[in-house]
Amino acid sequence: MPSLLRNRLSKRVLRPAVSLVEQRIEQRVNKRVERTTKPLLGEIEALRRELGEMRNRQHALGLLLDSTGRGTHRMPTAATIDTLVREMQSLDGGAEHARRSVVVAYRTVVALEALGVGRLAGSTSNICGKLATVPLLSPPNGSILEIGTLYGLFATALVRMVHRAGIEPDLTIVDPLAGLQLQPGARQGADPTGTPVREDVVRANLALGASRAALQARIQQGFSSDPEVRAAVSDRAYGVVIVDGDHSMEGVTADLEWVEEIAAPGGIVVLDDYGDNKWPGVQEALDKHLAGGETRLRLLGRVSTSAFLRAD
Repeated sequence: MPSLLRNRLSKRVLRPAVSLVEQRIEQRVNKRVERTTKPLLGEIEALRRELGEMRNRQHALGLLLDSTGRGTHRMPTAATIDTLVREMQSLDGGAEHARRSVVVAYRTVVALEALGVGRLAGSTSNICGKLATVPLLSPPNGSILEIGTLYGLFATALVRMVHRAGIEPDLTIVDPLAGLQLQPGARQGADPTGTPVREDVVRANLALGASRAALQARIQQGFSSDPEVRAAVSDRAYGVVIVDGDHSMEGVTADLEWVEEIAAPGGIVVLDDYGDNKWPGVQEALDKHLAGGETRLRLLGRVSTSAFLRAD
């Protein structure tokens, strides 16, 4: 038989049959491949369409939440939110409502920046941490002093958050409002929003709060270190003090010494940018102040890059 297959005549005679067999095998293979790959090709095409739709939605979402016009994005990860919640729960009070407060704070930030003039200063984590934590710490009264406001959007957001906690706020702001953000030792340049830092801008943003506290806010133009500025706003004991002015060690030290005098018993003091490597003077000043011994302030802990203290 092998000799027969090697015979030229035999090969010539068998060639049509072999070709027919090969054609039938190829047809069957092609049909099987087609049956197998056709559904797969359909799935691939569907995935391509879905990916295109997702990219379109992502672009639209980016227009709302990316860093354009504010210097930092507003798209926190799940891990970022989880970290904020854990840090808030380590403080005394309101731990069971930490996640709800963070989510509400984030929605407030997005809404106000979308409608407001200018921006909120700082990372999403830091801003939401401050807004969410203050009301959970149950300040003794609604008198709020913000040292350093920039465009007033954080103050507007904080008034809303305090209202949600059932506290009626009244707001006092101290800021030089000199046309741009002033910070000793930092390079001064145009704000990413292109908006000037002025009282009329702050008032416009406070109006978004649509509450008596926001609309009737007391704004004292000047530096917190100025004696006349201090005299003008030291007429009450504040339940909440936000220290976000001069970030130098000397500036923070001076503000903390003033806070000792004007914070109400049980008052909440928030020191912004504590632990932020860009502003080492902030942590240095607070650590030195607390180590001095004679102080009413007790460190509760840190959320993101803000220290939270309570006045005795």
